[in-house]
Amino acid sequence: MTGCIRNISFLVALMASTVAYGQEKPNIVFIFLDNFGWGEPGFNGGGIIRGTSTPAMDALAAEGLRLTNFNVESQCTPSRAATMTGRYGIRSGNHTVPLGGGVYGLTQWEITMAEMLKDVGYNTAMYGKWHLGWSEGRYPTNQGFDEFYGVETTDVTVWRSLPGFAEADMEEPVVMQGVAGAPATVARDYDLDYRGEIDGDLTEKAIDFIEAKSKEDAPFFIYLAYTQTHYPNIVSEEFDGATGKGVWADILRQTDNYIGRIVDALEVAGVSDETVVIFTADNGPEAVPIGNANASPTPPIQGTAGPWRGTLFTSLEGSLRVPFAIKWPGKIPARSESNDVVHSMDLFPTLAAFAGGEVPTDRAFDGIDQSEFFLGNQPKSNREGVIVYMGDQIFGVKWNDWKVLFKENATIFSPTESFDTPRAYNLLNDPHERDNVLFPYTWAVEKALPQLQKHLATFQEYPPIPPGTPDPYEPSTN
Repeated sequence: MTGCIRNISFLVALMASTVAYGQEKPNIVFIFLDNFGWGEPGFNGGGIIRGTSTPAMDALAAEGLRLTNFNVESQCTPSRAATMTGRYGIRSGNHTVPLGGGVYGLTQWEITMAEMLKDVGYNTAMYGKWHLGWSEGRYPTNQGFDEFYGVETTDVTVWRSLPGFAEADMEEPVVMQGVAGAPATVARDYDLDYRGEIDGDLTEKAIDFIEAKSKEDAPFFIYLAYTQTHYPNIVSEEFDGATGKGVWADILRQTDNYIGRIVDALEVAGVSDETVVIFTADNGPEAVPIGNANASPTPPIQGTAGPWRGTLFTSLEGSLRVPFAIKWPGKIPARSESNDVVHSMDLFPTLAAFAGGEVPTDRAFDGIDQSEFFLGNQPKSNREGVIVYMGDQIFGVKWNDWKVLFKENATIFSPTESFDTPRAYNLLNDPHERDNVLFPYTWAVEKALPQLQKHLATFQEYPPIPPGTPDPYEPSTN
């Protein structure tokens, strides 16, 4: 009889541990802004100096972990590809913003974080800017999302207002929507009238998903890829004039308000403590063409990267370093912060660790699991550096507080400089990357370069997928 009691006790304990594990699998809300500079939110010194406070953004940082050296890629598409797959954009053929039409984006052979989470029981949704394929077979619902509502990109909203477009016989930009297992459909036009309103609709759709899926046993994953602050900068009618400080400040308040609504929805649904909320961006601020503002119906507005020089489409920190905050109540220590190097590719394996998912082992994988670092169980990041890509070219490497550049461009509109000997910058002493200290700090170059050699060696075993590769794709075997 005693043995039976012990066996029953063991089974009860085993069932309890299984239930506890299931309860610990968090919901995930991943908020991803577009061309939003490091210096915009209050928690990085922006906020009121940009025209308005950012209480919702600041609360995420205060209630969790703030990273000041969180890195992305220099352009929208490679940044999103790297984030979704845990692999540099060059590997999937998405190393640059696509131009010229045709098939582009992720082949279905790629495994996204949505597919990884779907495999372990998550309900998944994507709302916002995708930019990883905009044709049948390349929509978010072909890459692990149960549903989506969104756009390819945003600068296309000005097309209808530009001379000559009506006569060019081109497809007009639209918002698409879809559910897994069915073809995507057109939801509505994407024009200047809807430019300022779309993020509000994305917010409402995310809130509806939270309300619905919080009632189910399965956890949920929302990829909320807002379209702000990408050009053209048009504020919602709801927030027009709200700050009295101009369009940019109104958009900043609008975006912060939307984030606050998402956080409030998690509270109302009773799942806030069981939800990981991530806030970051795909690139640094817009590159504004000097003297060309009058050529556009909506003149571009320059964002700020704070102390860092450069904009998107450059090899400088202003392009590659973006705001980052993550909270998970009771798991990630509140008011924690670090200046250690982390890359957006690291989110895939980190979320896999949080959710009990698997990281693919049949391909080159660049993301590094940062779960123990995020949870405060270790003091340092597991990453020391990143490769600095510009399209398919390697411009340099970062290693801790050092940057080594073989090529450099100050803006998208300036010529690229190539150096016979690399330039070395100490990012602590010189955040503007203006003082080359190669001599006497050649040791920093010696320390930084081995990671590049290791990276290049992976292409021998795992060649990159050529841009525009159609489905079905299977890697060749040597």
